[in-house]
Amino acid sequence: MNTDPLVRWRQNFFAGLFIVLPGVVSFGFVVWLFFKITDTLLFFIPKSITHANDGAGDLFWYWRVVALVVAIVVVSVAGLLGRNYLGKRFLEAIDAFLCSIPLFNKIYGTTKQVNEAFASGNKTAFKTVVMIEYPRPGVYSVGFLTSELNKRCEGGLPQDMVCVFIPTTPNPTSGFLVLVPQAEVVKLDMSVAEGFKFIVSLGAISPDSTAMLRPAPAPVPVEVPRPK
Repeated sequence: MNTDPLVRWRQNFFAGLFIVLPGVVSFGFVVWLFFKITDTLLFFIPKSITHANDGAGDLFWYWRVVALVVAIVVVSVAGLLGRNYLGKRFLEAIDAFLCSIPLFNKIYGTTKQVNEAFASGNKTAFKTVVMIEYPRPGVYSVGFLTSELNKRCEGGLPQDMVCVFIPTTPNPTSGFLVLVPQAEVVKLDMSVAEGFKFIVSLGAISPDSTAMLRPAPAPVPVEVPRPK
């Protein structure tokens, strides 16, 4: 054991940094999101009322609470409308209007498609961890299967392909989308949460966890009895 106080302090500091950093980042993101939301939700109220120094200063704390309540009410009302027939027709009219606005419809449409991909019952959307040869033969990358493209349904495909998202590390919010032949994709015996942990940790998993980097077991065929 090293008795140098400076070395011990450095070891303790970095060990504590890895413990504290996720909580600090999460708390900072929530605070940043709270301030951003509250600053924009009360656009219909004059700033001279909601902000200090006749609108030139910061938003008063109690107006931030009001904005948070407004956000909760708006989301709840949208959910209520989306669960009945007339509400759905109303939301579809708003959706058609937003999609008709130039430039805005590009951002809105993309965001909506991504949201529908995650919210739908698509059983291949970010629910399977796979391994493919990328970015060159002999080098493997871990990614997530997002969709399948059947050559019989998609014109111009030489064979059945799959879309695989390869996240960057340690920030998995960006990455690369690659189309890979289905036969070249290895599905791993790993959950999505374990896959993200593996990527975010730069692959620093314990030796006991390396068993996850094996192909998922193939389904056992069921023998159907033949009629006599």
